[in-house]
Amino acid sequence: MRSVVATNFNGYEGLKVMERPKPEPSTDRVLVRVTAAAINPLDHTILVGGLPRAKAPLVLGNEGAGIVEDAGPSLIAPGSRVAFTGPYGAAEDGTWQEYLLVRPEDLFPLPDSVDDVTAASMTVSYLTAFLSLRQAGFAPGKSVLAPAIGGSVGNAAYQLAAALGASRVISTAGSTPKAETAVEAGFDDVVDLSVEGLAAGVRRMTGGAGVDIVIDSLGGTIMSEAMDVLAMKGSLVSIGYSADRIAPINVTNLIWKDLKISGFSIFRASAEDIHAAWKILLPLISSGKIEPLIDRTFPLAEAGDGLAYLIEKRPFGKVVLTMEA
Repeated sequence: MRSVVATNFNGYEGLKVMERPKPEPSTDRVLVRVTAAAINPLDHTILVGGLPRAKAPLVLGNEGAGIVEDAGPSLIAPGSRVAFTGPYGAAEDGTWQEYLLVRPEDLFPLPDSVDDVTAASMTVSYLTAFLSLRQAGFAPGKSVLAPAIGGSVGNAAYQLAAALGASRVISTAGSTPKAETAVEAGFDDVVDLSVEGLAAGVRRMTGGAGVDIVIDSLGGTIMSEAMDVLAMKGSLVSIGYSADRIAPINVTNLIWKDLKISGFSIFRASAEDIHAAWKILLPLISSGKIEPLIDRTFPLAEAGDGLAYLIEKRPFGKVVLTMEA
């Protein structure tokens, strides 16, 4: 089978397309024929040596979709379509290959209404968005700021909060063209950071009231400004640091507004919480109430180009690998 292997963690040149043996059926895993696999910023972090626990050589990719070939210990029928995510591509070989042995608890059944590319792009972003909103204390009627409308989690959090009854949802775009694309796609409340600062934009949109919840995937000064516009007893959940790992904090915000800050990683979520979230998410996606955005697909052999496109072009939507020859 074909695999894209990070032979070292020194950058793109370490990625090699290799022929490797197809995994043998296992008594404790499900053998899945991978049909699509997402590309995420985490893959780049690992490829440049930013995740010490990852060891080369390693197949990257921590989410995907496919067809069950051998069900192993699970009750799922061979031939079933599934999506999956987990420690793949970090602690063990991941989804950038034609076959993968998956833990039964990491599998999510798919209806025919959700295609493979969409399925491969939604597990990490939508599960992270849903569970981080829950951690933040989201309830219908609350207002939410989810920066980075073109990013997978920022966009997922925006769509989910709106679908679940938020009073208002606000996001950000780093350029006027991206802000215009967001509005054309139906995301009305987007702060164009090339025109005004995040805090100024949120205050303008909310009449100075601020927001109840922030789901931040960027870190750095964006997180700092987001804290400035949290309302009394507001909550910020940090889920990423693609802008910067260091975020200066004005502690008077914490003290005088009684704010809460916490971090979230899907790797720490329980299987029970993840599957409960999936049962809520799937009807929303199947009905079209939320719609994962796909910017572009690349064939498996061009995984390096796909990763460079994601990191350097910062597209509006997900980038996904397909198993084309």
